[in-house]
Amino acid sequence: MSGPPALAPLLARGALLSPLKRPRADAGFPRTRLVLPGLRVDLARLAAYERACGFATGADALPVTYPHVLGFPAVMRLMSARRFPLPLLGLVHTSIDITRHTVLTATAAYELSVHVEGLAPHRRGTEASVVTRLREGTDLVWESRSTYLARHRTPALPPAAGRPGHTPAAPPAPPLPTRAEWRLAHDVGRRYGAASGDRNPIHLHPLTARLFGFPRAIAHGMWTVARCLAEHGTPDAAVVRAEFRAPVLLPGTVRYGAEGGRFELRGAGDRLHLSGEVGPYPARTGAA
Repeated sequence: MSGPPALAPLLARGALLSPLKRPRADAGFPRTRLVLPGLRVDLARLAAYERACGFATGADALPVTYPHVLGFPAVMRLMSARRFPLPLLGLVHTSIDITRHTVLTATAAYELSVHVEGLAPHRRGTEASVVTRLREGTDLVWESRSTYLARHRTPALPPAAGRPGHTPAAPPAPPLPTRAEWRLAHDVGRRYGAASGDRNPIHLHPLTARLFGFPRAIAHGMWTVARCLAEHGTPDAAVVRAEFRAPVLLPGTVRYGAEGGRFELRGAGDRLHLSGEVGPYPARTGAA
């Protein structure tokens, strides 16, 4: 690519094609790898992102989650394509794994690449795995793997206890010690969408969120993990893993909990919205 693709036409194309998609885990998917050399950071947009997520502004180092924003237009180009089998509208980000090999400066030039790694069945539909990588010169400096869920009807499965090789699920982990409580305004999704470019309608307004089964607008998953990491901090070379467990309705109140390298967001009734871990890279054997 000669430059980042414009998001508005991609989102419009994805919206128009969404009703034509019939998602399934064994569908074909585009094998294209998009590469954008000479990528530079827009410092004004970076500052808006930092303010929206609670990071300190003015530092030369990029927040650990910011390369996801840099790669988002290219990811949208892949996922809005006719050959991508999942409908873009209503697609839900379910997890992200990030490895930051070193500090990334805001003034450097990078090579960005993205590709769809594959599709997998999920109890609520089909998930796509998307890989984003950032290089400085020939060195890989940052990479992520995200999963996105298209919700649809799936074949009924036998009860888990009757399946071969079934092992009972572990009991839910107790809440981590609460470190902060955040009251989230109704416009968190719109503010993050403006800073990141992710204007999925499930995040923007109650009316558009209801079209996809949500009672109100929900916070972006990447906002929740970025907000937690802004509070928690990360090593210069870091591994981050996060799972988006339940949507955060806007407006709302959440509790940020942390202990050691683990962090989470919980809501009313101890409902777990986000669980994650952060540690040094390379991660220790057996560690998250």
